Amino acid sequence: MPSEDFGAHLASGRPLVIGEVAQSHDGSLGTAHAFIDAIADAGADAVKFQTHIASAESTPQEPWRVPFSRQDATRYEYWQRMEFTDEQWSGLRDHAVERGLYFLSTPFSSEAVELLDALDVAAWKVSSGEIANNALVHQMAVTGRPVLLSTGMSTWAEIDAAVHIVRSAGAPLAVLQCTTAYPTSPEEVGLNVLAELRQRYECSVGLSDHSATIYAGLAAGALGATVIEVHVTLSPRMFGPDVVASVTVEQLAQLVEGLQFIHAALIAPVDKDAEAAKRVELRALFTKSLVARRPLPAGHILTAQDLAAKKPGTGIPPERLADIVGTTLARDLEVDGMVPVDLLKDPQR
Repeated sequence: MPSEDFGAHLASGRPLVIGEVAQSHDGSLGTAHAFIDAIADAGADAVKFQTHIASAESTPQEPWRVPFSRQDATRYEYWQRMEFTDEQWSGLRDHAVERGLYFLSTPFSSEAVELLDALDVAAWKVSSGEIANNALVHQMAVTGRPVLLSTGMSTWAEIDAAVHIVRSAGAPLAVLQCTTAYPTSPEEVGLNVLAELRQRYECSVGLSDHSATIYAGLAAGALGATVIEVHVTLSPRMFGPDVVASVTVEQLAQLVEGLQFIHAALIAPVDKDAEAAKRVELRALFTKSLVARRPLPAGHILTAQDLAAKKPGTGIPPERLADIVGTTLARDLEVDGMVPVDLLKDPQR
């Protein structure tokens, strides 16, 4: 799945759903491959990993964000355990492409960019913590591949600078609203930011969601977001810091289906008058006509009390009541008999 296809997908406005594995493979290559199959089976468009090279991005003094590991004494040792070899990354990339997925991985160092560049990743995802790392953003952007900027923790000035770097390199761009909270509460999702991003940068916008639900992604899709990224877990009982902010594979499938439904609805505006004209037969079934409430003789002058509105809607509609009150019947009407249409001065409904 080449970057040209990814850029065309972005430009099309069709929802692009990214299943984020992050570190949920817990250093197991087999589990990483299992995630690719599960995300493909759910109908997502892309799978995304994170490429960590401990010696290139961190120091032994890096503190834990959440002290969760029972086997790594330090955060640095954890990053080391999360590393795959170049050959293993190549195998993951090939597997994703075989399953019809765009292969993405967020680099956290210049060396990681070089590794992923050699793999011809479909696009770049810039993490929230790296958006102000201008040199790293530039290194990605000059490859010409699409760049997805995640904006959690970022100021407008930092986002402005990153957007400028990407645009100066001529790379396709999407900017994603993101809240760095695991999980993210409804009050923190920031759906309002989507419109601000679209107006400010005039580009594709999206949501990188950590709410562990499908609701935020569906709402973002209804608001016109075209990139939806969610963390995925094979089970809510899996080990790792991202599980609490992840959706299950089954939820991912629901998200994909929901976003496709919403997109189809958004691109097909309905004309109410034209729609009503198409439903003539149904209107006759569901609407009502004016009928005699009781037997009425010929020569009777109609009053409102003489009439009732009942189905089917094949006669004079109730909204024309005022037009026939005061007119004279030319023939007898039985109970529930429809008022003759010829009593109307203007028979158009």
